[in-house]
Amino acid sequence: MQAFLRSTDIINWQEPTVLAKAQALAKGLAEPHAIARACFEFVRDEISHSWDAQQNPVTLRASEVLSAGTGYCYAKSHLLAALLRANGLPAALCYQRLTITDVPPFCLHSLNAVYLPDVGWYRLDARGNKAGIVATFNPPVEQLAFNLNNPGERDLPGRYAEPLPAIVQLLSSCSSVQEVFERLAATDCE
Repeated sequence: MQAFLRSTDIINWQEPTVLAKAQALAKGLAEPHAIARACFEFVRDEISHSWDAQQNPVTLRASEVLSAGTGYCYAKSHLLAALLRANGLPAALCYQRLTITDVPPFCLHSLNAVYLPDVGWYRLDARGNKAGIVATFNPPVEQLAFNLNNPGERDLPGRYAEPLPAIVQLLSSCSSVQEVFERLAATDCE
């Protein structure tokens, strides 16, 4: 579990602004479910999805996402992991292989899993709600942003303490949200 509590270069929860936000979100809350819900709803509702908002800059590190108020699903999952870990809740990154427009090509979608004492690992998706996409926090029932509806779509096995190298490469090498979108199929990892 230690790997899922660690502050890292990307999930940098010990950075002062991230730590302060995590503490503010948990203020007055003692129960892990309530803390996890507060962190999840903040990232889902208050941090815009870069493509939906057509908002630059491209963010990667949790502190960058918090500062800019925007991120692709990957970056939003980095911030959510950081906020959860800062509050002592083990948090992992998870991935789905999805079609971009209901047919191949495929891309990766990032979400999180949090370890809740009475539930175990519970996946949650702070991508951001909009028409046709509704993700909620209702353990033990998962309500993720995307269902696996099309041939070839699937949940990637495992939980990761760090982002996949392809995601780090994508976000650190693109200069605009448009460029990220144009290169999404290269993150398929298949």
